[in-house]
Amino acid sequence: MRTGIVILPEHRWWFAEPKWRAAEEYGFHHAWTYDHLAWRAHVDGPWFSAVPTLTAAAMVTERIRLGTFVASPDFRHPVPFARELLTLDDISDGRVTLGVGAGGDGYDTDVLGGPQLPAAERTERFGEFVELLDELLRKDRTTWHGKHFAAVDARSAPGGVQRPRMPFLVAADGPKAMRIAALRGQGWVTGGPRTEDFEQWWHGVAELAERFTEAQHEAGRRVDRYLSFDSAPVYSLTSVETFRDAVGRAEELGFTDVIVHWPRHDGVYAGRETVLEEIAAEVLPALG
Repeated sequence: MRTGIVILPEHRWWFAEPKWRAAEEYGFHHAWTYDHLAWRAHVDGPWFSAVPTLTAAAMVTERIRLGTFVASPDFRHPVPFARELLTLDDISDGRVTLGVGAGGDGYDTDVLGGPQLPAAERTERFGEFVELLDELLRKDRTTWHGKHFAAVDARSAPGGVQRPRMPFLVAADGPKAMRIAALRGQGWVTGGPRTEDFEQWWHGVAELAERFTEAQHEAGRRVDRYLSFDSAPVYSLTSVETFRDAVGRAEELGFTDVIVHWPRHDGVYAGRETVLEEIAAEVLPALG
C-alpha cells in the first residue's frame, strides 16, 4: 500500500517548505496540493497557485512524487497548462503525476464570469480536456478541434522527462468519468460518497470500487486505485488507530494507494501534527 499526503497551498513558502521536506522524510510515496483559484471558506484567505508551489516543492525534495489534486477545466486550457506541466516534469526530473477532475460549480468558474455547466456537459468538457492534454504531452505538434477546446499546431518540445507522458490520476465517480479514467488514466481516485454516516461512506466506497472494476474490465487495462480518506465524515489522522483501520479497509477493497491531508489547526482537516509524526514512525514503515 502506497501513501500520499495533501498540503494545501495556503501558507507562505517559508512556512510551507518544511512540510514538503517532511512529507518525503516521513516516507510518503506522493505529495499533492489543490489546484484551485480559491477554495471553499478560504476564498478570502491566503491561497497560492498549484504549479509554482509544486515547482518549489520539487526543488527541496528528491524522491517523492508530486501532483495536482486535482486540476480541472474550470479555469485551465490544455495548451498553456501542458507547457507548465512539461516544465514541472523537467524541474522535478520526472516526478510529476497529473491529477485531473471534471470540476464543478463554485469560485473557480464564478470568478471568470462563465456559465455554470450542467453535470453532463462538465463531463463532456472533461473528456476533451483529458484527451487534448494526452495528445499535447505525447506529441511534438498537436492540432485538435473539439466543442470546448482547440489547439492549432501547438508545440511541445522538448517533451517530458517521463515517456510517453507523465501519468494521469483521474478523479471519477460517475460512469462516464470512470470510463475516461479506465481508458486514459494510470490511476483512478475517488473520495467516496457525500454522507455524514461513516459506515455508509465505506459502503459507498465499496460500491464505487465495484463499478470501477467493471469500467476497467471494459477498457482492458490495469489502473491503480487511489482513495482520498478525508472526504469521509471522520478525519483520517484523528488517531493512529483511525488511520491504521482506514488503511486496512482500503486494502481489502483493492485500493493500491491512500491519500490523507496534512493536519490544520482548525476548520477542515483539523488535527494534531503529533499524530502525523506517530503514523510516520509506527505505520508507514510497515506499509513499505
